[in-house]
Amino acid sequence: MIDFIKQEFWIILLFVNYLLATSAAFTILLKNINPTKTVSYIIVLIFFPFLGILVYYLFGQEYRKNKIFNRKNILNQNIIKSIQSDLELNKREVKQVDNYLDGKVKLIKLLYNSENSPLTICNDIDVFKEGKTKFARLIQDIESAKHHVHLEYYIIKDDTIGTQLLNAICRKAKEGIEVCVTYDDVGSKISSTMKKKLDDCGVHHYPFMPIVFTKFTGKMNYRNHRKIAVIDGVIGYVGGINIGDEYINNESTQHFWRDTHIRIIGEAVKSLQIYFFTTWDFVSNKKFKINKAYFPETPCKNSVGLQIAASGPDTDWANIMEAIFTAITTADDYVYITTPYFVPNEEITTALCVAAKSGVDIRLIIPKNSDSKIVKNATNSYLEILLQAGVKVYKYKKGFIHAKTMVVDDIFSTVGTSNMDNRSFNINFEVNAFIYDKANSKKLKQHFLEDLDECDRVKIEEYINRPKYKKLIESLSRLWSPLI
Repeated sequence: MIDFIKQEFWIILLFVNYLLATSAAFTILLKNINPTKTVSYIIVLIFFPFLGILVYYLFGQEYRKNKIFNRKNILNQNIIKSIQSDLELNKREVKQVDNYLDGKVKLIKLLYNSENSPLTICNDIDVFKEGKTKFARLIQDIESAKHHVHLEYYIIKDDTIGTQLLNAICRKAKEGIEVCVTYDDVGSKISSTMKKKLDDCGVHHYPFMPIVFTKFTGKMNYRNHRKIAVIDGVIGYVGGINIGDEYINNESTQHFWRDTHIRIIGEAVKSLQIYFFTTWDFVSNKKFKINKAYFPETPCKNSVGLQIAASGPDTDWANIMEAIFTAITTADDYVYITTPYFVPNEEITTALCVAAKSGVDIRLIIPKNSDSKIVKNATNSYLEILLQAGVKVYKYKKGFIHAKTMVVDDIFSTVGTSNMDNRSFNINFEVNAFIYDKANSKKLKQHFLEDLDECDRVKIEEYINRPKYKKLIESLSRLWSPLI
């Protein structure tokens, strides 16, 4: 028997592989997920023995449907229900808002019905288009904190700017200020020395879904891509800028980094606080007493309409994708999109093409040089149909553009953490601010137009005539697009 196993080892191993692959294929079929994604997984399972099983093991689990992420511990607390109830606008207020949104109220209703995301109108925001200004303001706000500092980031590094910020929160913790930090275990790089310092200073910190080999079941795929900061429940930050030197364009960085982030003062910070608590409850696995001190009343200096919406395996719907789809399909004049990763699903592709063919000015900025070859090639495979429909595509050449923004009709805009790809729409934890305000939308529009000066426009004639080997590489990369 042992001799037989030795002689037929690879055949037995291959048999076991396809037995597991068949079981996985039936599981995928029964889930009724996106057909393209289903076919992609089955192709990988059949034509890539062993590798296909590994890919499915790491990336194929549908956590949104399995409901392993539970937010009920936070959302069912009376204080949270009370805060959400207080933030809701009455019908008269919604009607007043609709008068200056020219029908964009559909977006408000969509996000509220899908995610219970209330529209808040008592807000003031500052827009940052690079990291150095954002970090200077954030550290200043941290140093002025009186009650608490809550940070939730995909990437935190203890490099130059990271150490500066982490030292600031250590000083506040020593003063008796509550400091809670959660960071993604895949994206972040914090040394054991710095973690010990955080412990010694009294900073509460937890990694999001730590990667431990014995528990390595798809955790590498479902990451917390959010970037949230809340100071005293009054000031909030959200956008694309993580905590690391590459975001500040100093002398140590090798190329220019273009990004967008916003600072909020007002009622919308309460929504950011709630999302932070849902994550904190998950990572700490401890009961956290929430009281009204985390949700103070803030003076209303301006009337900027804001909705904070999140999506991920903890939500029933792909809220951010649905909101972007609705914004595109209801646009009258223009849609300007900036994204570092453009691997759209069928819904977004169709929405962009239909809007462009209907006469809406659709413009898209993507990086000329991506940090991922497979993503760059997959992106290029989607451009031909967009160009043929009349979408204007631009490639940013000054450096790497990491901003995740969209502006529509001088009225609506969004800034957040979500890219235009399957990972952001369905896999990662994301959060976006949806802004209903002419002044700030026009400011973001101006930033977009300034970025065009640093772009090369993609010409359809040159694109269609690119070498066939490039088309083949792009097509092969696109097969993997539902998985990346």
